[in-house]
Amino acid sequence: MLPVAFEDATKAIQAFLLSGKTYVCVVQLHDDVAEQTIRDTFAEFSGEIFQRPPLRASVKRIVRRRTIYALEILEIEGRSVLFRADCQAGTYMRKICSDIGEAIGRGAHMSELRRTRAGPFDEDRNLCSMYDLLEAYDDWKSGRDEEGLRKIVRPVEEAFKFIPKIYIRDSAVDAICHGADLAIPGVVKLDEGIMNKTPLVLMSLKGEAVALAKALMPTEQIVEQNHGIAAKTVRVIMPEGTYPRLWKEAHDRRDAMSSV
Repeated sequence: MLPVAFEDATKAIQAFLLSGKTYVCVVQLHDDVAEQTIRDTFAEFSGEIFQRPPLRASVKRIVRRRTIYALEILEIEGRSVLFRADCQAGTYMRKICSDIGEAIGRGAHMSELRRTRAGPFDEDRNLCSMYDLLEAYDDWKSGRDEEGLRKIVRPVEEAFKFIPKIYIRDSAVDAICHGADLAIPGVVKLDEGIMNKTPLVLMSLKGEAVALAKALMPTEQIVEQNHGIAAKTVRVIMPEGTYPRLWKEAHDRRDAMSSV
């Protein structure tokens, strides 16, 4: 499962770095091991773990904390173990396999890997091949069928299913699109559980993604206060001018009143 973004939706790719993933993996043990030993060792790798990225990795090789939400053995056949892992983004499955082998004391390596979920997208509902996309595009271009392409190319907002959200006033949308930070008067409603520095997405009242942001206050403080900056804009998604530039009109009116 590999989500691919088009045009302005590429700005939302950062959201996938925050969302969890699901893998189905085969680990090959280097020696015969009792089944109960395998199951007991796998159980030790659930929850928070410490992991150093492997030698061939795109990140700095420092020890990091990662969370394994669920680790389920699906089948054991000889020295091969098929399992499913729900994990935090940035978890290296081939390193988990080698660490399991080290914990067992026999050694192990990853022989097969399939990602079945990336954030809110999974292979049961969203997976398609390039041939499926080409066929849907040809049908759309020829005017035969538009719905087929719509089922494959989804709105960018679906990428933010698991990301905390703040819904903002229409009058604040264009200011955010120009890079402004979100002030508390622009907030209409927000999700519970937002903490300071929590990554979140700013949404219009119509459910449109406006920008990625970072919370500067927890939910309770945003609700209780009447002024201040609630969130810092990190990446604008919505094009400028999609909503009227009401923030400039309000600024001009204040200037006109101050000059009277």
